[in-house]
Amino acid sequence: MNSSTGTANIAIPSASRRAVDFFELTKPRIVLMVLITAFVGYYAGSGSVPDYLQLLQMLLGTALAAAGTLALNQFLERDTDAKMDRTRRRPLPDGRVQPYDALWFGVALTVFGLAYLALAVNWLSAAVAAAITLSYLLAYTPMKRSSPLCVPVGAVPGALPPVIGWVAARGELSVDAWVLFAIMFLWQIPHTLAIACLYRDDFAKAGIQFLPVIEPDGESTNRQIIVHCLALLAVSLLPTLIGLAGAVYFIAAFLLGIGFLGSGVSLVMAPTRTGARRLLFASLIYLPALLLVMALDRVPL
Repeated sequence: MNSSTGTANIAIPSASRRAVDFFELTKPRIVLMVLITAFVGYYAGSGSVPDYLQLLQMLLGTALAAAGTLALNQFLERDTDAKMDRTRRRPLPDGRVQPYDALWFGVALTVFGLAYLALAVNWLSAAVAAAITLSYLLAYTPMKRSSPLCVPVGAVPGALPPVIGWVAARGELSVDAWVLFAIMFLWQIPHTLAIACLYRDDFAKAGIQFLPVIEPDGESTNRQIIVHCLALLAVSLLPTLIGLAGAVYFIAAFLLGIGFLGSGVSLVMAPTRTGARRLLFASLIYLPALLLVMALDRVPL
């Protein structure tokens, strides 16, 4: 094998590894969840026959904007990530991607995604996506190091993806869109607090001010989990009451909500890592199941 062939063989794996590292910057699992919720928002807001081309365009623009925002989040949190066992092997703290490259990669994806939404879908969907980017990067990200209020603040951008889908389909905001927002918002509080309980020591090393970190006795954490699980149980029933979904959804939402609440009560009664892991698992089952039933039992508008 000559030297040029050897160089090519080395360059191909290197280029592939670099592509994987940049892909990892986008947090693909979170992007997938964003797309699922945006899809449900679009589908719920559509007529009897959705515009599938517009749906695909909305998903593409949302994926790019979300991926860019999450890459920029990793750029901003690279020092914090380096202090935690669960994140120190990410591309930036591990040195596999340079900060300057991650910055421009994130900016390019975000700008292109927002522009694509504005031009291919509508300006309102781009405006909601821009609100996600700004609130996530300028409010939630820096607030994590200064206040436990970062959790409800961070729940705002996390709850907006279904609103992107709704306004893409309808071209306007309505009560239905805000009900979808409220379900997502309320779900995120116990979900995030379960993660914070599970990785309390790791977050403490990085100076992240989640409630379980700054309040070891867990009184406020327990109260927040129960209150938001109860509120979610009630609000999740609204899609049927406002004519967005049918009776099957109502029954499923009630049963799922009771199960999610039960996991929260279990953690409060026995605050252990096993309890936190159980609540986290319940949250990851609850949301996709709820959204699936909502999509299957929707009432065309």
